[in-house]
Amino acid sequence: MIRGILKRGFKQHPLKRHISTTGACLAEFCDNVDHAIRDIKDGDKLLVGGFGLCGIPEFLIEGLQKKGVKDLTCVSNNAGVDDFGLGLLLQNKQVKRMISSYVGENAEFERQFLSGELEVELTPQGTLAERIRAGGAGVPAFFTPTGYGTLIHKGGSPIKYNSDGTVAITSKAREERVFNGRNYIMEEAITGDFALIKGHRADEAGNVTFRLSANNFNQPMASAGAITIAEVEEIVPVGTIPPEDVHVPCIFVDRVIQRTGHQKRIEKVTLLAEDAGKKLSDSPRDRIIRRAALEFTDGMFANLGIGIPMMAANYISGITVTLQSENGILGLGPFPRAGEQDPDLINAGKQTVTILPGSSLFSSDVSFGMIRGGHVDLTMLGGLQVSAKGDLANWMIPGKMVKGMGGAMDLVGSPGTTVVVTMEHTARGAHKILPECTLPLTGTQVVDKIITEKCVFNVVKDVGLVLEEMAEGETLDSIKEATSASFEVSPDLKPLQQIKIQ
Repeated sequence: MIRGILKRGFKQHPLKRHISTTGACLAEFCDNVDHAIRDIKDGDKLLVGGFGLCGIPEFLIEGLQKKGVKDLTCVSNNAGVDDFGLGLLLQNKQVKRMISSYVGENAEFERQFLSGELEVELTPQGTLAERIRAGGAGVPAFFTPTGYGTLIHKGGSPIKYNSDGTVAITSKAREERVFNGRNYIMEEAITGDFALIKGHRADEAGNVTFRLSANNFNQPMASAGAITIAEVEEIVPVGTIPPEDVHVPCIFVDRVIQRTGHQKRIEKVTLLAEDAGKKLSDSPRDRIIRRAALEFTDGMFANLGIGIPMMAANYISGITVTLQSENGILGLGPFPRAGEQDPDLINAGKQTVTILPGSSLFSSDVSFGMIRGGHVDLTMLGGLQVSAKGDLANWMIPGKMVKGMGGAMDLVGSPGTTVVVTMEHTARGAHKILPECTLPLTGTQVVDKIITEKCVFNVVKDVGLVLEEMAEGETLDSIKEATSASFEVSPDLKPLQQIKIQ
């Protein structure tokens, strides 16, 4: 059996190039982190696995911090938090450009971007995962519906600001094409000089497995690096991992380093409240939750945003709804009880979760294949603005607030998926339902329904907004006063429906 395989960009030790009738070790096992990252240099492009703080190669990142390499381009879904994960490299000013989908709660990430100290190429999360997967598979580019009609498609999204707040570098426009009557844009593949991934186990041949939701971006990144370095918690003999359980075959892994005593921080410890699904007030937020819960139907696959949409899931009763999380879970359960939280099991909002019997776990590229392929029936998420045509804006206020689009552009751009936006009707008196959105778009003509504390609008093609339900105490005049966009009134106008709590 020939096992002397050379990877592009990797000079293998001469003693490893041999013909053997037994399983040969294709990966180099490193004794210390300095040796593992010895040839990472200034200006390199790094693919860094993980989602939030789950599944990040924290030992390798700490090694890079101490080594002091700079002007790095880091491809990662996000950048950890201020004092952990890639946030450490940001604090040290070692990163020149981030290619990410989400800034999130990393205040230093956002500050450096808005002050012009850091270049940030924001990319929809599913597109990011697929660009990486394509890079590892030798596919130079592909077409996707995600982001059509937005700044991702048209160009002009800020990549770098000047110190005075003006924009120095913007994104380029994407090529567009129509397939089967649907609009698509072209995205180019991503590869890197190095891929830094975090596995649970590696065997002595270099095969790697992941635990629970720590797979996420690690698996696609493993194949897209010229040199892939796997940080693992445990190294086991060949044969310990059944071949069908291997997530990353050894052909993709160049170096392995074991790290014991990982911190494995949890970004958002979220526990099950004893009164979950029972206690609600008549506050605007709770009124929205009670109405949103009526959108679930038996047998549905649904993806829920953090906040109100996820809270609405507490009121699913008497029907079966399977919840999908874009970081790689199908079959989300409730939040864990105290003491049951697991750092390797989080949802897309970085909250600790549980999984139900019959659930499945997979990588981020597979997850967004489900979404992009139209296999998810319902997407429920929040919004900053919605237009009369169903355009949605929910990811950026230019020059002021940049959280990133995360997976929202992929979720709302999927064919056959019903998109429901839950939000308070106004924000500090400012209208949020407008003739046209004034903020950068998440998607064009993608919203099917808007649920607020005041009413429910359906978005009807070639018609616009149709008022279907109105809360007690509201009038047509009060709805018009709070809504900039014009709307029709359904001849079957109903009171705002509310789920009955058992």
